[in-house]
Amino acid sequence: MDQKLEQAYLYDFYGELLKERQRRIYEDFVFNDLSLGEIAQEEGISRQGVHDTVKRCTKALESYEKRLHLVQKFLRTKERVEQIHALASEFRTNQDMAVLDQMEQISNAILEEL
Repeated sequence: MDQKLEQAYLYDFYGELLKERQRRIYEDFVFNDLSLGEIAQEEGISRQGVHDTVKRCTKALESYEKRLHLVQKFLRTKERVEQIHALASEFRTNQDMAVLDQMEQISNAILEEL
């Protein structure tokens, strides 16, 4: 997965667990694409302080994912829903009842995980 996309998912799921200042710095660096110097000037800290904060935030977010697996579960569910969507389109085309069985199996797997 693309690093920026992974950072976005991690932040979406666990960002609220960071302190407000950490969130602000992380958002500026990752999402607003500000340089370390720009953020340092805005926050009144050194560039090294910004770098360390971003690194700590990334490590914390990855640690939460390692324990909770929410992003992993979300992506797996998203993939399965996409499969169901594709199968629904296929069913509309050829009315094959076996496709409905596949959709049912996938949806049952999703429900078991939830």
